[in-house]
Amino acid sequence: MEAAPQNSTDFTLLGLITHPAYPGLVFAVVFSIFLVAIMANTLMILLIRMDAHLHTPMYFLLSQLSIMDMVYICITVPKMLRDLLSKEKVISFLGCALQIFLYLTLIGGEFLLLGLMAYDRYVAVCNPLRYPLLMTHRICLLMVVASWIGGSLDGFLLTPFTMSFPYCGSREINHFFCEIPAVLKLSCVDTSLYETLMYACCVLMLLIPVSVISVSYTRILLTVHRMNSAEGRRKAFATCSSHIVVVSIFYGAAFYTNVLPHSYHTPEKDKVVSAFYTILTPMLNPLIYSLRNKEVAAALRKVLGRCTSSQRIRAGDASSKH
Repeated sequence: MEAAPQNSTDFTLLGLITHPAYPGLVFAVVFSIFLVAIMANTLMILLIRMDAHLHTPMYFLLSQLSIMDMVYICITVPKMLRDLLSKEKVISFLGCALQIFLYLTLIGGEFLLLGLMAYDRYVAVCNPLRYPLLMTHRICLLMVVASWIGGSLDGFLLTPFTMSFPYCGSREINHFFCEIPAVLKLSCVDTSLYETLMYACCVLMLLIPVSVISVSYTRILLTVHRMNSAEGRRKAFATCSSHIVVVSIFYGAAFYTNVLPHSYHTPEKDKVVSAFYTILTPMLNPLIYSLRNKEVAAALRKVLGRCTSSQRIRAGDASSKH
């Protein structure tokens, strides 16, 4: 039996798996992913801040992506973990609205930031001499602020409309967080016009960064094709490969959620895809950048070397005292 909402405005989240046979195992897996995501993104931010070789526009934007990923995973997973251990899976009306707003802000912000990161790679490969002029710290800050503002506009636009519909039937959301399509299914009025407008808004939010990414990488490929140096080609591909992998993962899931018609969707599929880009993607992004990027790997080895050296010095000092 699911616990009933405490009052008429509360919702009940049915979870990723409605009736898990082994909730403890699901908790352990999700918590492990959450822990790795927080630690990996924190490490990425610290490495970029500590290593002077990483004080470049590309890594500054990457550090902002890590910040977004940490906030992003914290919007849904802590509540999900709590619900796995609790009989009351209740979320208040305001809590649901806040979750929708933050989710929309972060996903919109990541869409825009990934597009701007593609532009950064385009300038670095195609206009290397003008790179310091075109990608100053001020311009990078403006890019980050624009990403946050652009994402929040999506949140400010869609959240009030979503929560203004009357929800007079069941209060059980067949999801592990308040995702708009799952919430709208509980409305007792026709929401088809709003869903169409929301669909158009989401497509627009995807279209802008996808256009920037497509144009940027088309220009990059043309530039690389004209390069005579094999080393230059290898370096150009190396500097873009991590970003291409992250973009493919994130936009692939977003395409399914926001672009495919309703006939392709089922509650189970929607929950799996949502889990992929709200839980797995924030963990995968820093791992992809660290494993596929020699500069990040070198910075990590340098930090680990410092830690090892300091431990040896301390051990030597302790033995000399004895």
